[in-house]
Amino acid sequence: MNQELSSGNISELDQQLKGSNQSNMRAYNERLVLSLVRRKGPLPKMKIAQMTGLSAQTISVIMRSLEADGLLLKGEPVRGKVGQPSVPLSLNPDGVFFLGLKIGRRSSELILVDFLGKVKKRTVHTYPFPEPDDIENFALKSIKKFESDLGKTASKISGLGVAMPFELWNWTEAIGTSIDKMESWKTYDIQKILNNNCSYPVYIQNDATAACGAELAFGANQNKRDFAYFYIGTFIGGGLVINGRLFIGKNGNAGALGSMLISDRTSHTKQLIDEASIVTFEKQLQADDIDPSPLWNRESGWQDFNEKITPWVERVASGLAQAIISTTALIDQETTVIDGAFPEEVRRRIVEATREALKNYNQQGIEQLVICEGSLGTVARALGGASLPLFDRYLVDQNISLNQ
Repeated sequence: MNQELSSGNISELDQQLKGSNQSNMRAYNERLVLSLVRRKGPLPKMKIAQMTGLSAQTISVIMRSLEADGLLLKGEPVRGKVGQPSVPLSLNPDGVFFLGLKIGRRSSELILVDFLGKVKKRTVHTYPFPEPDDIENFALKSIKKFESDLGKTASKISGLGVAMPFELWNWTEAIGTSIDKMESWKTYDIQKILNNNCSYPVYIQNDATAACGAELAFGANQNKRDFAYFYIGTFIGGGLVINGRLFIGKNGNAGALGSMLISDRTSHTKQLIDEASIVTFEKQLQADDIDPSPLWNRESGWQDFNEKITPWVERVASGLAQAIISTTALIDQETTVIDGAFPEEVRRRIVEATREALKNYNQQGIEQLVICEGSLGTVARALGGASLPLFDRYLVDQNISLNQ
């Protein structure tokens, strides 16, 4: 084994590295460098050597390789008082591209992102309920269009990640359709279909977990080591980041925060998903004879619902407050991040209301609860899909179990 890596200078080495050959070790080192530059910004070689414990010579070899592959760019030399000027290296935004496909209960979305996570292309398809053939047609046509627009640079697409709710067929009543119309999802393998039509690997992950991964990879909270993540979409879901890694558990169900038990306003026990989801607001609007369709249109905003939104926000906040206390009692996370498929102003109101709602519950034995806003909003799930090939191919192990 590479003595520099086994010396203990790099924390939390993955156990799988033991006995790795030199080729695998070099791949790990390259991922480590890319991960550091992503989190810290442009760095000179000597600084990276200090941070990793690797020799200057080893770092030079790695950096030259990554630069030759088009993944790193040299910046302007920075001259100090003595010695040679240092040259910072940063990620090349156009070094590699990723596709992210979000399949939701009301809409699907395909995005193309660069190495920094900036959305370069985006297209959305809405529907009253998801049908496999319709979504397949949307996805394949959109992928072909994106590839055509890229021309020769389409070869830089490194992978496609799919973010979607698992067991879509279990939510027929809540989204207003019949079991018969959703039954085909039980045998439909979207990942296999896409693999057969794409020249790059295809990954799949639960949509809320993927959104949490996007916050970790691209969001404003990426430097936080521990956070519980709540994402409010058609239904609420979530994810967990522990020690800087996305944690999904043995069966991939860790972070299924929507399944947590809470008490509603009448003191009946319910799951969080029944109280803190956009579909509950939709039903509230329908009961008042108000068209809820703008809820699912990203561009339209929620301005038309201002008079109706406060009771829903309070209902969401009450459920979130209880779930956050329970989560903190178990995990003792650094912070809790709240995001969702709605305008920033709605997210801000929910976060503020949740902070207030926490005052209504006993927090004895729990450290001060810190709640902050997510930073990605509606695009988080599609970005989460795009982050799957990034994690798998270009970052150090993030403890993600991916289906590839």
